[in-house]
Amino acid sequence: MHTDEDARRTEQDRDDAELLFQPVARQAELIRTGKTTSRALVEAALRRTARLDPALGAFRVVLAEQALAEADARDAEAAREALEAQESHAPLGPLHGVPVAVKDELDLTGQVTTFGGSANRTPVTADSEAVRRLRAAGAVVIGKTAMPEFGQWPFTESAAHGHTRNPWDTTRTPGGSSGGSAAAVAAGLVGAALGGDGGGSIRIPAACCGLFGLKPQRGRVSTAPTPHLWYALGTIGPLTRTVGDAALLYDVLAGTTPTDRWSARPAATSWVRALETPPGRLRIGYSAKPAVPGVRPDPQHVGALLETVRALRELGHDVREVDPRYPDATAPFAAQFCGGVRAEAAAVEHPELLERRTRSTLALARLVPESAVERGIRAGERLAERVDRMFTTMDLLLTPVIAERPRRVGALDGAGLLTALARSRPMVAYTALWNVTGHPAASVPAGLGPDGLPLAVQLVGRRDDEVTLLRVAAQLEEVRPWAERRPDVPVS
Repeated sequence: MHTDEDARRTEQDRDDAELLFQPVARQAELIRTGKTTSRALVEAALRRTARLDPALGAFRVVLAEQALAEADARDAEAAREALEAQESHAPLGPLHGVPVAVKDELDLTGQVTTFGGSANRTPVTADSEAVRRLRAAGAVVIGKTAMPEFGQWPFTESAAHGHTRNPWDTTRTPGGSSGGSAAAVAAGLVGAALGGDGGGSIRIPAACCGLFGLKPQRGRVSTAPTPHLWYALGTIGPLTRTVGDAALLYDVLAGTTPTDRWSARPAATSWVRALETPPGRLRIGYSAKPAVPGVRPDPQHVGALLETVRALRELGHDVREVDPRYPDATAPFAAQFCGGVRAEAAAVEHPELLERRTRSTLALARLVPESAVERGIRAGERLAERVDRMFTTMDLLLTPVIAERPRRVGALDGAGLLTALARSRPMVAYTALWNVTGHPAASVPAGLGPDGLPLAVQLVGRRDDEVTLLRVAAQLEEVRPWAERRPDVPVS
């Protein structure tokens, strides 16, 4: 029997979803124009998270009281601006009052940076640079999202925090390692969330959850306070539902500090403004061939690739099948993977509490001296120069993102290091190379498969050319607007 209270709750859920599934640019506009408030948006995000996250496990921690206080401060700031039309008064930031989430490898003042495990216990005293920039743009951080320990795996599962589930099918993985961020955005708990990508960890969960996820050029976004994220492999960036939101977030996040080891060439213009200019007719090569030998792509992914080829041709691009002669990136990737996990593990307070698999990784990492890590970085630069030659005959490369459909939750249950590595190979077969070379690459939604789970393709661009990649992704978004699709998340 349905009561008036049930009807009221259903209406509230519907209203919350309508707000939170708006692009973050639209959410900020609603606040600036007084059509809603930051508090109303944050309250909606917290209600929806309380209702749906028990079935998802997207958040490691939700900061309800802190987020509401911050939202009230944003609303007070907006009210002051409305009253004080003075030239000296700073304008509201592009994300003013918008609720967002951040992956648990990023420092957030007053919170423990767990890296997905339980070996840290002390809250940090300052935001990471990426979080600082979000807040400077006006965003309200409502929580930290789940990840596997040290982001080692393309499945968001850990002994400390359990399993994170895919909003499209909660028996399936959302991918990893930024799976908590992807699940939160795909389910409409927040409009955008920060992740990190050291081997595909933005693109893989974006592909699993039907989101747009761009791994930017190495050195595009600061990793401070640390000088690097897994040496040359790792980058920080957002997961969003639209290309425009990704451009907006990168306009906020782009830039490095003197402590960053890598720094990308600055963009010539705002990425949001760059989207106003069509890309023109481009040469786009496509291939279903993985960069990892011995892996076969699922036919659904090959079908999504070919459907995207047709769409790009209809948009006027010159799209041709190519046979990429991918270099073998195994050695430079493995060296930096081992070095990166070792560096993060050395910084935790209680190494005895690390997972068994992580301890196995560290045993292997001890056999890889720092000099081998540095050789791996230099080898990656040489591979990047080889790959650059590929882009003399094409402007973009189009491939699948992952080789297999999202696995059932529990991919890491009982798995030792070698088993976990074997299960990870099909997930990183198209993505990890571009971390070694540093080229920008993005997961672009490509519909839903017969199993009801999202399909995706990967676009890879020249070094420092995220703009062309974004422009083509925006064209695909226009002809097949994926953000209109919403998963039906069960309430546990």
